[in-house]
Amino acid sequence: MEHVLEPILARIADALERLAPPRIAEPDFTAARLFRHDPAGAFLAAPDYPLALDSLVGVDRQKGRFVENLQRFAAGLPANHALLWGVRGTGKSSLAKAAFMSIADGVSDLKLVEVDRDQVSALPALFDILRARAERFVVLCDDLSFEEGADAAKALKSALEGGVSGPPANVLFVATSNRRHLMPRTNTEDRGLIATAEDAEEEVSVSDRFGLWIGFPPMDQDTYLEAIRGYAKRHGLEAPDLERRALQWSVLRGARSGRVAWQFIRDLAGELGKTLPL
Repeated sequence: MEHVLEPILARIADALERLAPPRIAEPDFTAARLFRHDPAGAFLAAPDYPLALDSLVGVDRQKGRFVENLQRFAAGLPANHALLWGVRGTGKSSLAKAAFMSIADGVSDLKLVEVDRDQVSALPALFDILRARAERFVVLCDDLSFEEGADAAKALKSALEGGVSGPPANVLFVATSNRRHLMPRTNTEDRGLIATAEDAEEEVSVSDRFGLWIGFPPMDQDTYLEAIRGYAKRHGLEAPDLERRALQWSVLRGARSGRVAWQFIRDLAGELGKTLPL
């Protein structure tokens, strides 16, 4: 009987092995400073962010406050999770990455892990992995909002609070969002007024877990032109009608922002036959 069962059990074991999720290799955080956390749970090394911190203009107050908080975290001092919120194109994500690079140059064990906003539910497990590491991690989620509803909000709260063991001391969570309270644009008819209100309360309460809120207001014309002149000088671009053309570009785009300014500079560089780092 045993001889009959052995091949059957072997086939069952092989089948279970094939059905099991692939084993994730132990992450090698010495390979890079920036990583992406993919849906399968692997840490993918990414190239260093090329934009210099001093090239971001019009956000000096935001820059100073964020860098100060990040420097404290890198030094092992108390620091707050940060929410960078405001209108699109004002440099929220660029500031987070450029500030990290400026500080990581002198702190070898400081790493940045970027997660997709659709992976919010995986944050508690990710934080548990990072908790056991000797390195210090900035976990960045760009354009965070809770389109999935209250379940995603609860997952993020769980990650930031850390359950019975408390939040990991070596993890700083940074989120960017166009919305101050991370609220999705949902239809109350889908779930009813009471359920929608409860979900809204859950989502708004997540914002309270961020000790540092940094707002990015719309860019005025003077600041926009300052960004244009700064980018042009940095990259050696000259045009006799630079500001007039930059203003026309912003009118065609219907907005003034750091992103619009950079897009104009890219267009000008292409016209002049020059290359840019981004």
